Amino acid sequence: VQLQASGGGLVQAGGSLRVSCEASGRALSSYAMGWFRLAPGKEREFVVVISWSSGNTIYVDSVKGRFTISRDNAKITVYLQMNSLKPEDTAVYYCAAGSRFSTSPTSYDYWGQGTQVTVSS
Repeated sequence: VQLQASGGGLVQAGGSLRVSCEASGRALSSYAMGWFRLAPGKEREFVVVISWSSGNTIYVDSVKGRFTISRDNAKITVYLQMNSLKPEDTAVYYCAAGSRFSTSPTSYDYWGQGTQVTVSS
């Protein structure tokens, strides 16, 4: 499975961005797709996961009500819509695919290259 993340950028606080993760190489119907983020000086943090088959999701508390994950079966792409962005959301965002519906990065076998999201105050 190859994952290609895109869509990051610079936005002011309160603004919105959508990042995408396009997958190729294998059908993902049995996979979970997760987004993680890594900010300078911090550990990698789980953001959200979606089950490709059921659509079930888990969000980290800090993004609930602001971020929305979705998937497009035809495009084999997962989207992360980020609204009401805050400076503390600044990080490199990574998408990942794994066979377990999990919030732990160790459950994921495939990772995208990351896309930078910067939120200015």
